[in-house]
Amino acid sequence: MSLLESISDDMKDAMRSKDSDRLSTLRMAKAALMNEQNKNGADYVLSDDEIVKVLQTLVKQRKDAADQYKSGGREDLAEKELSEITVLQRYLPREASDDEINAAVSAAIAETGAGSIKDMGTVMKAAMVKLSGMSVDGKKVNEAVRSSLS
Repeated sequence: MSLLESISDDMKDAMRSKDSDRLSTLRMAKAALMNEQNKNGADYVLSDDEIVKVLQTLVKQRKDAADQYKSGGREDLAEKELSEITVLQRYLPREASDDEINAAVSAAIAETGAGSIKDMGTVMKAAMVKLSGMSVDGKKVNEAVRSSLS
C-alpha cells in the first residue's frame, strides 16, 4: 500500500471516529500532495519518496510555526501545530539520531578527504546520501559538518 493510499484510509478512519483534529491534518496533507501532483501534470503519480519530501516540508513548516507561536506567547496554537506534527510523522521514516548524523558526517569527511570549511558542500552531499532512507533535518547535518570542519 502506498503512502497516499494509507493517508486516504486513515482519513476515512478519522471521519468514522469523528477525530476532527486528525482529520483536518490529514486533509491538509492530502491537499498538499494533490497540489504537488498537479504541478507535474494531471496523469502524474507521486512516488513514496516524493510524498515523504512533501510531508517533511509540512513537518518543517509546523515546527517553524510552533516556534513562532511560542515566542509570541500563543501556547494553544503551538500545541495545535505540535499535534499536527505527531500525525504527520506517522507517515515518515524514522528520524536519524545525533549519533547517526555524526557518524555519517565523519564517514563523509573521510571519504571526500575534506579538510576545510570550503569543502562543506561536498561533505553535506556525501553525508545526506549516507543518511538516505531516514528522516533527516538538513540543519542538524549542516551544524555537524560545520563543527567537524572548523
